[in-house]
Amino acid sequence: MRIGNVQLVSGEKVVCWLDGEQARILPSVKLAELLHADAPADAIRKAGAGATTIPLDAVKWLAPVERQEIWAAGVTYKRSQEARERESAGAARFYDLVYSAPRPELFFKSPAWRASGPGEPVHIRRDSKWNVPEPELALVISPRLKLVGFTIGNDMSSRDIEGENPLYLPQAKFYDRACAVGPCITLVDAMPKPDETTIRLLIERAGKPAFDGSTRVSSMKRTFEELLDWLGKETSFPDGVILLTGTGVVPPDDFTLAAGDVVHIDIAGIGRLTNVVATR
Repeated sequence: MRIGNVQLVSGEKVVCWLDGEQARILPSVKLAELLHADAPADAIRKAGAGATTIPLDAVKWLAPVERQEIWAAGVTYKRSQEARERESAGAARFYDLVYSAPRPELFFKSPAWRASGPGEPVHIRRDSKWNVPEPELALVISPRLKLVGFTIGNDMSSRDIEGENPLYLPQAKFYDRACAVGPCITLVDAMPKPDETTIRLLIERAGKPAFDGSTRVSSMKRTFEELLDWLGKETSFPDGVILLTGTGVVPPDDFTLAAGDVVHIDIAGIGRLTNVVATR
């Protein structure tokens, strides 16, 4: 079962349930109300009983967030650990340690209002010369710290800024339109198993592929439960939270994004998140 926020041709913004090849419109209800219910699938079916159904191409997908904070985990894939060590030789030992340590790297990524949705721009910093997208499976978590679904996340990163000094991580990761999420949320029971869940990153430049890579969620070193448990230590999320789980797809070190590039992230069971790269 997949659900999300959409905009209709009329301009009205509503919640949408993907019912086969149709969009079932759920008016007068908030996405979080359904996701945070005791049984989200039952709540969605109840809200969708007798609802208007329209073709999928008649809706525009919006970011599937309302008031939730967006957090991120780092160095959860071996490929990410190796890339972080190369970009910051002085801190290579620390990235190796966090990859192996019980405590994961967790950081605040974005408030809901700063995140981009499908089709909206993502930014590269004007004071950075090495920028990359990071395609990530995102966990959708209720205020009771229950995993209720999954979406796609793009953790935009300025690798040269973080590489200069790990203490610059917030500036490398946290700025306007440095995060994109969408297009929809797939409930837990509808997702493929981790070894069947592929993550693909395709970057197009001038209409041609500039980078194409993929990985599987089963390559993650840490479990969802482990990340969720650490995220909830001493921290509450009254509006719920979205947690990006790290990247296992990293473009080569000689690649950097340019304005006009188109970033596609495909995750099995969810769909495709597409954003165009821009500067402010």
